[in-house]
Amino acid sequence: LLLLVVSGSWLMSCSSSSGNEINQAAVAIPVMKLETKDVFVPQTYIADIEAVRFVEIRSKVYGHLEKALVDEGQYVKQGQVLFTIDAQSYKVTVSNAEANLKKAISELKSIDLEIDRLSFMVEKAVISEAELEAAKARKEAAIAVVDEQKMILSNAQINLSHTQVRAPFDGVIDRIPLKLGSLIDNGTLLTSISDTKEFFTYFKVTENEYLEFVRNQKLNPEESKYAEVTLVLSDGSVYPQKGKVETMEGEFDKGTGSIAFRARFSNPDKLIKHGASGNIRMMKKYADVTLIPQKSAFEVQDKNYVYAVDKNDTVRAMSFVPLERYEQYYLTKELGNGERIVFEGVQTMKDGVKIKTFEADKKKLTALSTPSMHLR
Repeated sequence: LLLLVVSGSWLMSCSSSSGNEINQAAVAIPVMKLETKDVFVPQTYIADIEAVRFVEIRSKVYGHLEKALVDEGQYVKQGQVLFTIDAQSYKVTVSNAEANLKKAISELKSIDLEIDRLSFMVEKAVISEAELEAAKARKEAAIAVVDEQKMILSNAQINLSHTQVRAPFDGVIDRIPLKLGSLIDNGTLLTSISDTKEFFTYFKVTENEYLEFVRNQKLNPEESKYAEVTLVLSDGSVYPQKGKVETMEGEFDKGTGSIAFRARFSNPDKLIKHGASGNIRMMKKYADVTLIPQKSAFEVQDKNYVYAVDKNDTVRAMSFVPLERYEQYYLTKELGNGERIVFEGVQTMKDGVKIKTFEADKKKLTALSTPSMHLR
């Protein structure tokens, strides 16, 4: 009985194996011809976003906050008055300085008249020249007093002008932490303003990526893909404007071994705010690589294989080491240009089996391409 069971199992196995080979020989299998390309694959980095111009608005005088003429988030123009500080004491100081200046000028004119009188008397030999020289010395002192009073008046006028806090450039007002009537001192933070017509993104790359970027820029300065970057916003959407890497830090971070790049973006719709978050995608070039669709590969004991098809349409398993796995592709340099591989149905293949082949549908091959990967 045992002999009959074993014999029956062997016959069924042979029949099944023979059937698979017959099916593989009878059914045409789609194959694709490999091509060597230059591929730009996006690399993702965490980005810090900053306005091109961002400053804190601080008080330059002491006093009470009298008015806030803008609101948080408001767009303002350069020179526009944002806040007023109680200016009464500064107006009094200006008035006193103006009066003191007038007094000093009057004294200077009086000395001029005295010098004219003494000069006439010296010519008539009525008095000695010593009295005239003393008057001229008093005039020099009076001129110094006038200059001093002018400086005092100018300083008072500057302080008075600082009671009106103005926007240093066009931009958007940030939070206003103080309330009307608050007592403020010289240097008190009133708000901040950011110019968001353009913004910077800072992101860190490794030393190897830095070297590759610099070399590619020198070898191919006309290739915009090296310096062009894409911003992915916090909600996963892609910012429509492209950015460009324009500079980098002067030294590497000793702790991480990375260096920060700075890219500039335009912001015509004012969508991006200072301090926003996102990720930067920058293209990395792989030269002369072969793209293997992941559906055409399989793994055995942590090694990657494809079924290559020779000129006799016989399949044989070939291993390869991927440089990178990106979306629907493996990138490798190990499979040659023009090599044919099984495009679909690798699960049913066996090494050494002869198959019928046809070229894979170009639409299916095209569907594998992704907009974030650039081929050349």
